This record gives sequence, structure tokens and C-alpha cells, in this order.
Amino acid sequence: MIEIVFDTETTGFDPHNGDRIVEIGCVEVENFLPTGRIYHQYINPERSMPPSAEAVHGLSAAYLKDFPTFAEIVGDFMDFAGDHKLVAHNADFDMRFINYEIQKLGFKPYPQNRAIDTLALARKKFPGSPNTLDALCKRFNVDNASRVKHGALLDAELLAEVYLELMGGRQSGLSLVDEKAKKEALKLKRSFREPRDHTASQEEQARHVKFVESLKDAHWSQAFIKKAP
Repeated sequence: MIEIVFDTETTGFDPHNGDRIVEIGCVEVENFLPTGRIYHQYINPERSMPPSAEAVHGLSAAYLKDFPTFAEIVGDFMDFAGDHKLVAHNADFDMRFINYEIQKLGFKPYPQNRAIDTLALARKKFPGSPNTLDALCKRFNVDNASRVKHGALLDAELLAEVYLELMGGRQSGLSLVDEKAKKEALKLKRSFREPRDHTASQEEQARHVKFVESLKDAHWSQAFIKKAP
């Protein structure tokens, strides 16, 4: 099962008010474990950068102006995403921006059931607890020391680790058993034992008949006594 864990950074909160994506980071996972394949791209938003947004991710309009526009990278992003599920923290936010951008370019929006929201998963699993990405990293002992500012690829990598833990951790299924340990166990030599004779002796049978006779109102005692030698 391949899924794409992803995150976006933007100029604000609402694409319908002119906000745009400025960074996309994606991590491919198979059976909840990273495969090593990633997709990362900074994007020229073709507009100014609000100071409040720059304070969050540290990306200025001057820095982004030489990167490609979304129209220039949409093919690469959609090829990487393929037809896999898209996993994001507060998926409604990221999917709203992605769908806005691809619809502008004439592509069909991704359906809502294409997305898996780790925020919703965390709220269901830990109701009433803080469920930000940082809070979940702390809960699951995921090292996020390098997360000084928001960054799409770093956040996607951290989220991939958090997603694994939300889905049961590295021991969530038998398919995650240590293959090396399994192979070593198969190499162990086991001593051969001759088959044992389990036939009851005449003395053992006689003792059992005596025990059966001592039982009060045992429904099967008479049938056994008649068959016993």
C-alpha cells in the first residue's frame, strides 16, 4: 500500500483571496514506512509575501522569484502523487490549495476521499490532547529539533514518522517482523527426539476405571466401564 505524505507552505490561509502555494514537500510511504522517494519544490507565487506568512516559513518573495511557477511544476507533482492516497496534517487546508491550483490549470480536483487527515486521526485517538505536529512528535518521541520554522519537506518527513505511530508503530503487523532475526532463527539446529509411546498401561487403565467409578452421577461412566478391560 503506497501513500504520499505531503505538506504545503503558502502565502496565507485562503486561495480564493489570492493566496498561493510557495512550497510542496512529499514523502512516499509503503505500508506506513518511507520508501526513500521524495518530491520537493519551492514555487514562485507570482505575488508579494505577507510578513506574517514569511515569519512562519521564512520564505520571501525575493527568494522565490527565480523558482518555477505552479503551472511549471504541476506535472511533476501529479506524476509523483499518482493515484495514491494523500496524507496531510489538517488535510482540508492543503487539499484546498492543491485543488485550487490544479483546477485553475484545467485539471479535475482530487476527491475528498483521496485525503487522509492525520489531525483527525490524532483527535480521535487522543481526544482533548494537543494534536499539533510538534505535540505529536513529542508524544511519539520523534526528533523535531531541526524544526525551527515550518518547511514543507521537513514537516512531511516528520509527519511520515507520526503517521506510522498513529497507525500502530513499527510492530503494527506481522509483515514488519525483523527479517534478519527470522532468518537466523530458521538456521538453528534442533535435536531429533524419538516419538514417545503414549499407550496407557493396564495399571493406568485400571486406575482410571476406579477414578471414573468414584464420580457421582457421571453420565459417561457406565459406557466407559463397559468398554474398559
